[in-house]
Amino acid sequence: MSIDPRVALQALVTALEEHLAASATRRMDDDPAVEAAYLAIADAFEAYEEALYDAHGEVTPLEIYEESDEDADLEDDDLDEVDDDADAETDDVNATRE
Repeated sequence: MSIDPRVALQALVTALEEHLAASATRRMDDDPAVEAAYLAIADAFEAYEEALYDAHGEVTPLEIYEESDEDADLEDDDLDEVDDDADAETDDVNATRE
């Protein structure tokens, strides 16, 4: 038996609020509190979507984004390119000053 969609919706709103609070007090790029809050949103959303469908046969237009290993590799490559570009620009600036 599924939970009441209103209860699931409130749990989703609470998860979003906790994510906002964790993001506002982030201590590092990969802060475990932010990561936990991120995952809690995904879990709460899935519970809400299931409860909504079970109760009313309806779904939301939203989808959970799941990063694949390939996406992570591409992000790392993109960051490396940005770092290389920044280094090249710094070298150009330093060369014109000399």
